[in-house]
Amino acid sequence: MRRLTTPFFVCIIALVLAGRPATAHPLGNFTINHLSAIAVQPHAVDVRYVLDMAEIPTFAEMRQVDPSGRMSAGQLAQWANRQAAALVPELNLRVDGVPAPLTIDAAKAKTRPGAGGLPTLYLVVQTHAPLAGGARHALAYEDGTYAGRLGWKDVVVAPATEPTHELTVYPNALLGSPRNVTSAAIGVSATGAVSTAPAVAQAAGAPAASSAVRSNQLSDLLAKGTSSPAFVLLTLLVAVALGALHALEPGHGKTLLAVSLVGARATAGQAAILAGALTVAHTAGVLLLGVAIIALKGAFVPEAVYPWITLLSGVAVAFIGARAFSRQISANRPYAHAHAHGHAHAHPHEHEHVHNPLGEQDHAHDDGHSHAIPGNRPLRFGPTVVAAMSGGIAPCPAALVVLFAAIAQNALAYGVVAIVFFSFGLAATLTGLGIAVVRGASWLGARPKLGRLVRYGPLVSAAIIAVVGSVMVGQGMVQQGLPVSAPIVTALTALAIVGYAFAHPLGRAREAQAA
Repeated sequence: MRRLTTPFFVCIIALVLAGRPATAHPLGNFTINHLSAIAVQPHAVDVRYVLDMAEIPTFAEMRQVDPSGRMSAGQLAQWANRQAAALVPELNLRVDGVPAPLTIDAAKAKTRPGAGGLPTLYLVVQTHAPLAGGARHALAYEDGTYAGRLGWKDVVVAPATEPTHELTVYPNALLGSPRNVTSAAIGVSATGAVSTAPAVAQAAGAPAASSAVRSNQLSDLLAKGTSSPAFVLLTLLVAVALGALHALEPGHGKTLLAVSLVGARATAGQAAILAGALTVAHTAGVLLLGVAIIALKGAFVPEAVYPWITLLSGVAVAFIGARAFSRQISANRPYAHAHAHGHAHAHPHEHEHVHNPLGEQDHAHDDGHSHAIPGNRPLRFGPTVVAAMSGGIAPCPAALVVLFAAIAQNALAYGVVAIVFFSFGLAATLTGLGIAVVRGASWLGARPKLGRLVRYGPLVSAAIIAVVGSVMVGQGMVQQGLPVSAPIVTALTALAIVGYAFAHPLGRAREAQAA
């Protein structure tokens, strides 16, 4: 059976990777991209505003127009006019320090194919403002549309050009650092010659989604429908395979899962429970965010959820790491006492017991053996599960596209099942990694020369969890707009954790001895 199963999955993965490229937006499914192309004429300033919405904001926008999530040609034209009327006031042009309102000349919208059969919206608005000829002018322009949204943002002044051909083709070389220019300063001579100040780029826009193309293959398969049972089975098997590949990418709490398992010296069964908890958190995040996008209909910015998740998860992980680090500091300090044991052979002997605030005792005997066996000590499920789940609760944008593609095709149950199979592949891979970590720690513990390293494994894992939490807090605070660098916030959080860990070690040790 195994001889048949392995090649079968290899063929599935090869089919997915070798198939036609997914039509997902190259900058990611959440992005809203916009460009202002400015041309100075003898008696006017022309501003051509171009908007390119990826799948997820398009889904939310179209459902506001029609509950079906589809737009007729007439609805699309009406939407273009409404959108132009709402956006143009946010395009701020000043001539010689005086506001110069832009007049809308034309607005036209169309849809383009996206991942999983979902459309993307593309809008072009042509505007102008009058300009007195035969005189020198100083122009200042600022694009205030969709402030804070992820995406490519650019302002270009003719005769200069930009690399995307009006947001229709995004060069692969620029996907990792998309443009984020929203203003321009322009000088106009009496003869009409144009000069521009160097463009100032703000913080980076949307990063490229590393797994977007491969993960969106699942939504493309889902879009083909359920007419063939064999194809449905293939789609679900591909979902499992892609979930496994997705689990091997950065993120998803693998680091937290591994160090939590080592710190708890968990069994293989407990590793499976933790991996399952992480997967449930990931799947629940996808479904909850999807429901919120549909129910609230544009009342919030979907990608704004991610910085809050990073910050709140970081606070939770940092707190858990601080508690665990404090307990391990207390457990490894030499609060030992000697007492006698009575044995059947009637000769008392003394040995030291180092009491551990985790509720366990490591017995050190003269004969050099230990009662602490890796893989058999009780697992503190609450903190360990929360730590593992906190690292992977952020919803996967590609899975959201799968959900929305299923809704657009009136096949919600099919989409949810596909996400569950995707999560199963994620869970199976994480479980395998967790078991490998646990077995590796047990193997190291059986080696006399490495036993001391394993003994301090819980202390090291607690420190790593605390560091990961500190980094997440730093990133989350900066993403929320705190005007301080992430390393400074991370360092301050780590110092606070160290201070907490060493605050009352004597009291904790006495409590442990009393227990």
